[in-house]
Amino acid sequence: MAGISLKGVRKNFGATEVIKGIDLDIEQGEFVVLVGPSGCGKSTLLNLIAGLETLSAGDILIGGRTVNDVPPRDRDIAMVFQSYALYPTKTVRDNITFGMETRGVPKAAQAAALKEFAGLLQIDHLLDRKPGQLSGGQRQRVAMGRALVRKPEVFLFDEPLSNLDAKLRIEMRTEIKKLHQRLGKTVVYVTHDQIEAMTLASRIAVMDEGHIRQLADPETVYEDPVDLFVAGFMGSPPMNMLAGRLVRDGGMAVLCDDGPSQIRFPLPDRIAGRVAGSEGRDVVLGLRPETIFAAGTQLPGPDRFLFERPVVVDEPTGPDTMIVFEIGGQDLIARVRPKDARPPGAPFRFEVEMDRAKLFDARTGLRL
Repeated sequence: MAGISLKGVRKNFGATEVIKGIDLDIEQGEFVVLVGPSGCGKSTLLNLIAGLETLSAGDILIGGRTVNDVPPRDRDIAMVFQSYALYPTKTVRDNITFGMETRGVPKAAQAAALKEFAGLLQIDHLLDRKPGQLSGGQRQRVAMGRALVRKPEVFLFDEPLSNLDAKLRIEMRTEIKKLHQRLGKTVVYVTHDQIEAMTLASRIAVMDEGHIRQLADPETVYEDPVDLFVAGFMGSPPMNMLAGRLVRDGGMAVLCDDGPSQIRFPLPDRIAGRVAGSEGRDVVLGLRPETIFAAGTQLPGPDRFLFERPVVVDEPTGPDTMIVFEIGGQDLIARVRPKDARPPGAPFRFEVEMDRAKLFDARTGLRL
């Protein structure tokens, strides 16, 4: 199997630098997801790995071999795009085997590969249909089958589920993860959907403006974001960001201006020790919605803090209800049980797991 190594990779389009010196090592068999907002450079980076774009600087190695000047067909990769890119006049069978046919693969080998991967993707009953007779999910399976029969060492996925509805996206995520577990190939997967990134990746590279902000396993990216950008991008609903300043109140606390009634969020020892002596510093307190809940509804734990605010909006989602409330003119979200929800305007007593709070420097955005 082949790993991928990027060394000082840069890409310019005219005077605009889109990829700004990326170093990235992907182990063989890893599933790495490039995630970030539109325009962050993730698809460009994937196209550079594929050979669909030329480097402005740096080196790309696949399986230890420098491939800067190697054409895409000779990089031992297969790519699945957002658009299915199927031949509308060919059957599913012919769409899948077309690449093998042009490479002169013997008919027996074509038939064996078709049987193996059509069965794996559960499209063996669709082989005589044409793309116009298929659903979006079926067409994406055909596109994946076309890539799989090549049996490459590296698979590149460029937002392959973006055109599917929500239910199909969930089903196809599961299928892609099962395929990776079975085949064990190296996968680089591009998406703007952080849920896809969290559920699929062995490691996530969070990108912004041509840089990788953080590269880590999903749990680390979610629980230990390196800066405000990563903290705000990863999570649905996103992390609550509460502006305040550091004060000493017995221990260290974050003072949030809420008009006549200021709220002081006491910091746990693990954070307080790192910011001791920084009174007056402007900070941002990060609280995940699931760490704020109705007081007394969870087992007691360390570093809990209680406060009361009126409900602004309640948003039922089925298993949970999102309660929107305000502190200092900022909207925050708490995730509560449906039976604990209250209507807009009602007072609500919240409890916060401060031991899971994150603290960021307001000026640099970096995690403290």
